[in-house]
Amino acid sequence: MTARIFIDGEAGTTGLQIRERLAMRRDIELLSIPEDSRKDPAARKDYLNQADVAVLCLPDAAAKESVALVENDTTRIIDASSAHRVADGWAYGFAEMDADQADIIAAAMRVANPGCWPQGLIAAVRPLIAGGLLPADFPVTVNGISGYSGGGKGMIADYDAKGASANMFAPYALSFNHKHLPEMTEYGLLDSAPLFTPAVGNYYKGMLTVVPLNLARLDKVPTGEQIHAALADHFTAAHGGFVDVAPLDGIERSDDLDPQALNDTNRLRLHVFANDARAQAAIIAVYDNLGKGASGAAVQNLNLMLGVDQTTSLAA
Repeated sequence: MTARIFIDGEAGTTGLQIRERLAMRRDIELLSIPEDSRKDPAARKDYLNQADVAVLCLPDAAAKESVALVENDTTRIIDASSAHRVADGWAYGFAEMDADQADIIAAAMRVANPGCWPQGLIAAVRPLIAGGLLPADFPVTVNGISGYSGGGKGMIADYDAKGASANMFAPYALSFNHKHLPEMTEYGLLDSAPLFTPAVGNYYKGMLTVVPLNLARLDKVPTGEQIHAALADHFTAAHGGFVDVAPLDGIERSDDLDPQALNDTNRLRLHVFANDARAQAAIIAVYDNLGKGASGAAVQNLNLMLGVDQTTSLAA
């Protein structure tokens, strides 16, 4: 049976990427609203209620409006905005988050696609807190860099116009009130929000997050091997997913730690570095902010909801 899919907001960066990944699928019928009707609530309502699955690639307020326009009990929704990521009744769309998360997504009527930044943080700390290696009140910090495509059409146009003169490393969210903090806190299993200092680089896509761990004040200090093993065991249990853990290497630097290394894939790779004598470690995640960080995750969630292999249409 062919599933009818409507991408509400298909002209945006994420919507275009999702449509591109689905374009050749024979198990899907893409419903496309005429350009002059994209902001017409009546037209959007009609398409939303025709769809088997609606994928919302919209600002938060518009996403909430779209959900309210669905009047049947059959249209399932994937929301790529941040409007419903910690809302009751919505499954969180990070399929590898727990061993059973893919099954939860597959059965859900409402799925909140995760933000790009939170996935690196959640992948790094959730297994350690769940496994008892870190306490939930551990003072977590996270920093990193993302390509400018993560800022949407406005930022893309700005960076394209400036070219080589654009800022190579531009920290932001310096009010420490980023919209991703609630999902980082909830799904990272943290008692309080992390200290989050992201940055934008002068390149199109790809991201890298760093979670440094100052472990000396813990009653029981985990070793680098224990941290690595906990992450490896956690993601091995998430069968068929896209998250893997690189071998534990005692190195000073690596060319693999390139925010663009996994571009055009749906993979997220974790690297663990540690100095046990200093009781210090760092977990670094590399992934594509437009892949696993956005449209790739949405297609993975759609595949799960349709009951097909979650890797369909996605490059590993």
